[in-house]
Amino acid sequence: MIKRLLVVLASASLLFISNARAETSPDTDLVLLTENFPPYNMAKNGKNFAQGDNINGIATDIVREMFQRAGLTYSLTLRFPWERVYKLALENPGYGAFVMARLPDRERLFKWVGPIGPDDWILLAKADSKITLDTLNDARKYKIGAYKGDAIAETLTKQGLKPVVVLRDQDNAKKLLNGQIDLWATGDPAGRYLARQDGVTGLKTVLRFNSAELYLALNKDVSDEVVNRLQTALDQLRKEGVVDEIMARYL
Repeated sequence: MIKRLLVVLASASLLFISNARAETSPDTDLVLLTENFPPYNMAKNGKNFAQGDNINGIATDIVREMFQRAGLTYSLTLRFPWERVYKLALENPGYGAFVMARLPDRERLFKWVGPIGPDDWILLAKADSKITLDTLNDARKYKIGAYKGDAIAETLTKQGLKPVVVLRDQDNAKKLLNGQIDLWATGDPAGRYLARQDGVTGLKTVLRFNSAELYLALNKDVSDEVVNRLQTALDQLRKEGVVDEIMARYL
């Protein structure tokens, strides 16, 4: 009985080690993680887990071109939720996550390659909404929907606006139409793209309150040489118009 138990435990240990090796992909230069954040990155089947060629989007296509140009290899996995993606990239050497807003409180936590694309922060309302705003402070009296773990939600929370958060940003589009929230704090163009995918159109921007740039964030253990090779590759792609061509495919 004891011998059989030891065999079972040994088999389980080997399986665990095998799964861990698959996750860290030792045969690649970097392990890249992303999330469903259309039109920048998304699973082709719309689900919350995908790998490799089953992921597309503006940022995904740019990152693929960037790594090819830099002569580096990688594995790519789309996961859920974003908080897990962020934590894995922060804590694991050789990991990276995209696309991530480059904010002051994140600056020293990662090494950065970008910008990959813009992400203006806006407050959306229904087409027939009477809400008018001059500043973000004017929105305090309204119920604001946001995306858990996102930089926009974090910023609103720090400013005391107490957003109502969801695990998927696209859920806020229907919450807005159903009157569960008054305003939707999201990115532009991401928010409008997500709304259209759920059949929601005609939303209007009542405030544009920040302009952020989105990056590939790499664990601090990644060498400066790798970071510089990727940045040089991205700069070349932008200069040659490849970045604009990729964006035009989706927008």
